[in-house]
Amino acid sequence: MDRETAFWDKLADRYSRRPVADEAAYQKKLEATRQYFQPDMEVLEIGCGTGSTAIAHAPYVRHIRATDLSTRMVEIAKAKAKAADIGNVTFETLSVDALDVPDASIDVVMAHSILHLLENKDQVIADIHQMLKPGGVFVSNTACIGDMMLALRLIIPVGRFLRLFPLVKVFSVAELQDSLVTAGFEIDYEWQPKKSAPAFIICRKPALTK
Repeated sequence: MDRETAFWDKLADRYSRRPVADEAAYQKKLEATRQYFQPDMEVLEIGCGTGSTAIAHAPYVRHIRATDLSTRMVEIAKAKAKAADIGNVTFETLSVDALDVPDASIDVVMAHSILHLLENKDQVIADIHQMLKPGGVFVSNTACIGDMMLALRLIIPVGRFLRLFPLVKVFSVAELQDSLVTAGFEIDYEWQPKKSAPAFIICRKPALTK
């Protein structure tokens, strides 16, 4: 088991019991995402955690494939889906790098609270663009620590060195936007309830033109 997996496995049960920090903002993000859903859509969520978002969206699409590198997170997600009688979400223990998705096969990809935890954010964004159908939608919610307090930006590498934190990359909202546009996405919707909050961004892969 690698260091990142061990960290999230250890955190999973406590994470699943923790209430949403800003319930009103979370509900607004769910509703904004659903504006892009259709009942026949295939959705992929990377970094699904304990499954709350996938389960909340399940009634609005055909199927959600939800993945996370933490075995314990996925175990909790499966139990929550069973308790809620949700049958159209498939949870898998799988890292982002291990994903095997055919090109242009997915309608929507969701990546919440994960892009800043990746060593290769730009490559993952490019891969997501590749797996989406023309006109497909990418929904992300990302902590852009480069725009936050200097103290926090200094604490992160120290915490990482002391093995208190997982890998955390520091970049700004503007840098994230640039990564998305460079990968070929068109940004359609952006929202931050406050500057210190994660950046919620919905963007599209351009549709084919004749």
